[in-house]
Amino acid sequence: MEFLTILQLLDSATRLSAPLLLACLAGLYSERAGIFDIGLEGKMLAGAFVAAAMAATAALPVDQGGWGMTWGAAWVGLFFGILMSVVLSLVHGLASITLQGNQLISGVAINFFAAGTTVLVGQNWFHMGGQTPQLKGHARFESITLPGAEQLGDVPVIGPVYEQLISGHNLLVYVALAMVPLTWWILNRTRFGLHLRAAGENPAAVDTAGINVIRLRYSAVIICGILCGVAGAYLSLGTSAAGFLKDMTAGKGFIALAALIFAKWRPVPALGACFLFGLLDAIANKYQSLDIGLFVVPVQFMQALPYILTVVILAGFVGKAIPPKAGGEPYVKER
Repeated sequence: MEFLTILQLLDSATRLSAPLLLACLAGLYSERAGIFDIGLEGKMLAGAFVAAAMAATAALPVDQGGWGMTWGAAWVGLFFGILMSVVLSLVHGLASITLQGNQLISGVAINFFAAGTTVLVGQNWFHMGGQTPQLKGHARFESITLPGAEQLGDVPVIGPVYEQLISGHNLLVYVALAMVPLTWWILNRTRFGLHLRAAGENPAAVDTAGINVIRLRYSAVIICGILCGVAGAYLSLGTSAAGFLKDMTAGKGFIALAALIFAKWRPVPALGACFLFGLLDAIANKYQSLDIGLFVVPVQFMQALPYILTVVILAGFVGKAIPPKAGGEPYVKER
């Protein structure tokens, strides 16, 4: 395989792994605090729709029913996408923390709600079969060329790596990568992170120390909502075909959960796990049909390859993954 082909695959894998990484870190905060959240998919989907819809509305001229903004529409979309995701996170928190309901059922309900509502509202809003208009210009996040990328492009090896792999991504990709060391530092080097992890392991001990477990868990689900909103906004505002499509998350929230288990609830391994799944997706996209001599691998198999290998990896290579001890269990304060 040629060097430039490898670079193209790695570049594509980086882009495809960004929303997975954001959703994976979102689940990490929530689950390390003891709140299991399989509603990552629904929050990403709702965030993607609201981000695209608000960005499109902000960019439309006033005479066409829009806000007539000439710049910053993508930031408007990002803000409302995060807001929508946080609202759903608070609903999940209300159901699982305050009302002490089943956390899995709450997550499933959010997924169903987002899948149906985004299409229904989108059809009534834009009359495009549940889609939003394609976003262009300031209504989407454009690629960023890092300093010196063009000048170093002709330097052997280093130049192409910097120009094509490191440079040229949009802002949200760099935010996703920056969240890995930030999350590690928060969880391992701050008092808040220590309390958060303790709330997922032994909430009674945290309560005994005079720390509000309920507040900690709500903080975790809010952070989860923010990151899911950014992940959803990336899908609709940061990809080449910017805009919202029906069910555009396509199971990415569940793959993020698989990556979280694969990483054993740690941020740095989560980066590797998400990049692996992104690489599998990039390979499937590039090689739509693969001729191996005796027969041609059909395109349907290549499209299903990332999901098949997700199951294989989880079944055979994860080993013993132990979740937080108090995960999934509502905390009842002793009186």
